[in-house]
Amino acid sequence: MDHILTLDSRQEAALQVIAEKFIAQHKGDALKALKEMIVLNGHLQERLDAVEGWRRATR
Repeated sequence: MDHILTLDSRQEAALQVIAEKFIAQHKGDALKALKEMIVLNGHLQERLDAVEGWRRATR
């Protein structure tokens, strides 16, 4: 884990709402929602890594 974020109460409440909606999209199956989130984060990390690699190569 590269970064640890600290959320204030307003951010925490907003995150809670988003999490509840995401789990609801998976018919209440939190494990299924978590698995999808892990896959989505993996794809995003690959894209970020590619952009970083491109930036380093063009310097």
